[in-house]
Amino acid sequence: MKNYKMGLQAFTIRDAMGDDLIGSLNTVKSLGYEDLELYGFNPKDESYYGRSAVDFKKILEDIGLTASSCHYGFSDYFEASNEELKTYVSKCIDTAKELNLSFVTWPWLHPKYRNIESFKILTDKLNRIGEQVNKSGLKFAYHNHDFEFVDHNGQIGYDIIMNQTDSDLVKLQLDLYWAVHSSKLSPAELIARDPKRFVMWHIKDMDKLTRDYTELGNGSIDYHKMLTNLDQTGLEFYYLEQGGNFAQNSMQSITDSANYFKNNLQQYL
Repeated sequence: MKNYKMGLQAFTIRDAMGDDLIGSLNTVKSLGYEDLELYGFNPKDESYYGRSAVDFKKILEDIGLTASSCHYGFSDYFEASNEELKTYVSKCIDTAKELNLSFVTWPWLHPKYRNIESFKILTDKLNRIGEQVNKSGLKFAYHNHDFEFVDHNGQIGYDIIMNQTDSDLVKLQLDLYWAVHSSKLSPAELIARDPKRFVMWHIKDMDKLTRDYTELGNGSIDYHKMLTNLDQTGLEFYYLEQGGNFAQNSMQSITDSANYFKNNLQQYL
């Protein structure tokens, strides 16, 4: 068993962090979270949450948190020139190193690119970004939602990504919720295709009626069963996440999810 840090995708509390960055992060630490996955990098001034990478890392250090990955806005550069994309990736790499991150992660694809032709273009971009990131000493990963699992006359975007990208350069961050929500294959079956490649997980629950996000323990996903059957060979980090649909508010949701996770699920990780 590896000694995994209990992680949180910071997007979950984006509103609270916007109102009170340091206070919110102190609460995150007090709830037992140890590690963050970040989002919201601003390439214009190379800042995170309005702070330079160096200043934000100091905030994390003072609180006793680490950050291991960040979701970057690569989709905005889908139609950019190779040189423009390379420049953006360089900014991501430089600041990621200042934050002592392990992973630079592609998190999302704009709806207009969610077709088979674009998935094939995407794989070339992923390989080139992966090569640039890996040469820097960092690692690169792709994060899924639901749209990668849509059947386009027998072709699945996620299959194209897995089959046409270099497994050494492009790792995979599996969102367990979206896999349960939309994939014909279970998370265990997806990971079994190439266990070493699935280096990160997102863990969130599914509302029993609406299938929207919900707090861990309130939904329909049986994580007791799932986590005992997932191959952890490649796993390096996991993050609890809830993008919305909070029962009360985001901070209460990460509190409830943390308590449920620590009492019921952390034993498997």
